[in-house]
Amino acid sequence: MTAPGERPPARGASHLDGPRTEAPASQEDPTAGLPADGAPAHLRFGYGTNGLTDLRLDDALGLLADLGYSGVGLTLDHMHLDPLAPDLAARTRKVARRLDRLGLTATVETGARYVLDPRRKHGPSLLDPDPQGRAERVRLLVRAVQVATDLGAHAVHCFSGITPDGTPVNTAWSRLTDALLPVLDAASKARLPLAVEPEPGHLLATLADFHHLRHLLDDPELLGLTLDIGHCQCLEPQSPADCVRAAAPWLRHVQIEDMRRGIHEHLPFGHGEIDFPPVLRALADTGYQGLTVVELPRHSHAGPQLAAQSLDFLRRAAAVARPQPDTCGTLTSPRAPSGPVTVPPPPREASPRGGTP
Repeated sequence: MTAPGERPPARGASHLDGPRTEAPASQEDPTAGLPADGAPAHLRFGYGTNGLTDLRLDDALGLLADLGYSGVGLTLDHMHLDPLAPDLAARTRKVARRLDRLGLTATVETGARYVLDPRRKHGPSLLDPDPQGRAERVRLLVRAVQVATDLGAHAVHCFSGITPDGTPVNTAWSRLTDALLPVLDAASKARLPLAVEPEPGHLLATLADFHHLRHLLDDPELLGLTLDIGHCQCLEPQSPADCVRAAAPWLRHVQIEDMRRGIHEHLPFGHGEIDFPPVLRALADTGYQGLTVVELPRHSHAGPQLAAQSLDFLRRAAAVARPQPDTCGTLTSPRAPSGPVTVPPPPREASPRGGTP
């Protein structure tokens, strides 16, 4: 990992069509995006481009830099660095230069809903019954590793997919492990972590499932974890803060939003049940140095407003995450002193809420 706030160096020549041209490194304050009043200094907040799909990518990156974010969760999709369109290497170099100029770091995310199949959400997956479908998803993930390498990104995110109807569980795990081998090989050559996300409703849904995958693959060095804090609230037996501590040795990427127990619905901060200061304290205590990315994929209609309000919320939550003495001399960790983030109503044609992002 690089030092807080520092753009990672290029990881060698491009796998796409030539060497990357380096832009000057940013001289931005390494604690940008964080309060200076005792909050954990190495926590770096980002915002996911899947929550800014109504903006051009250049405009979205400029917005996040202006607001004070440290980085971006960049979802490869048809509107943002399309991984299937021509001239990907040239477009990637352009984005890399833009990130450098703005002082933003990145994690590459691969959760675009219809990037491969315009009629099947997240299809084909790594569990698809059709070997050609699985191979198509593998090619996308290998390409994502290449893009992330050229961006100097921290990690590449992915998930398993939903087990197809009628598929035995052992068969599904076998498909997943076989499909991930070439992706892990690409990640190993790039020395770039592949951060698998437990996703409610998927084959790999929990932290326990992630550890099962690790053991099936003989614990490869570059296999890491994307931890979604809302998912922890939704279905893990431990609290989100305890999940952070349990996941720390494998943690390579963090997504964050509010959520309620048993309901997989990504909510703006203050609209769910999560107590965030203990979560941020746990991230700081474990030494996590990647990005903590706001994940609101169903709120693009209010993306600019929510990006601003979310960073303000996280800054205040981080400021009170440091244990503070109470009147009796014991330590307490107060909740963030704020009400819920204000969410403008969606347009009438917006996607229905709930379900997987």
